[in-house]
Amino acid sequence: MPTRLRHAGLTFYTYPVKILRLISFGLLLAALVVVPRCLTAQTTSAQGLPAPIRLYQGAAPGAHGNGVRDIPLLYALLPKHPVTSAAILVIPGGAYDHVAIGQEGFQIGEWLRDQGMPAFVLDYRIAPEYHYPVEINDGMRAMRLIRANARKWGIDPNRIGVWGSSAGGQLASTLGTHCNQPNPKAANPVDRLSCKPDFMILAYPVISMRSSITNKETRLSLLGPHPSPTLVSDMSNELHVTPGTPPTFIFVTQRDPAVPVQNSLDFYAALTRNHVPAELHVFDYGIHGCGLCGSVTPLKGWPGMVRQWLIDHSWLPANAPPAPAPQPNWPSWPPGFKGPGMPRSK
Repeated sequence: MPTRLRHAGLTFYTYPVKILRLISFGLLLAALVVVPRCLTAQTTSAQGLPAPIRLYQGAAPGAHGNGVRDIPLLYALLPKHPVTSAAILVIPGGAYDHVAIGQEGFQIGEWLRDQGMPAFVLDYRIAPEYHYPVEINDGMRAMRLIRANARKWGIDPNRIGVWGSSAGGQLASTLGTHCNQPNPKAANPVDRLSCKPDFMILAYPVISMRSSITNKETRLSLLGPHPSPTLVSDMSNELHVTPGTPPTFIFVTQRDPAVPVQNSLDFYAALTRNHVPAELHVFDYGIHGCGLCGSVTPLKGWPGMVRQWLIDHSWLPANAPPAPAPQPNWPSWPPGFKGPGMPRSK
């Protein structure tokens, strides 16, 4: 039987993991947050999401215009009572042709915020308008922007992690393996800061661009139909792990139908060879894109493993507020929401 779910004034009926049909919708005036006209996205959470922050002042590098799809955005989900100076940049997946900002972005961000940890959700530019290196640059800029504003947000700039799901895991792991040297000569002071995360959480990630194990849709959207062998190698992050790669937590299912588990196995093996602290959790299951997986009984405990890992590494205190109970997935892209990562049908 389907489960009834209400979110942001919308009524859904869900089967496990994926929302199958939107039945009706209504507007909750009490929860409506008005966003200034100059901004390009709307709030969508029943709790009220903050106004979006543009990653760049003026036109974004490589932008084709100044429309909704041309302006990458960041959402700061700050707890009223933070319990840690650490924070996490949340990068949703979507095969680089959309951004699953609901279940892999805002839902994860609010899960962290409810435990007293600041979270920042990235809505980045996607194919077909944009390809490499635009998506990667948006992720790098987001990390730098958080560091540049760390004091204002009560964050330690040396305690900023990244949580990436699916293609967002590819982008997150790129930050962890390619952001090795800051550029002190960059024209913009923000771009002089490091884009390297201090720790990584990777959920069913795309790691490699090698044709034997990559997700073909993700590779096509990011690199185009005929990438050079050099570019494929450069964006296969399992080949670029070093002893300086950040500590990493990986969650994946053995029979993932979209992204071969070998992505995670190869990355974990590279972390181990380089003596990087890492945890790998492989579940005897087959699913992709389930976010916090609250509707999937065999998997809904995995966020608790993340929480314990954060506590074990002192990113989150042991007395942090308890994690919210598992919930059905939010919509992948909330109806009525606007941003650069909108699916093509929106």
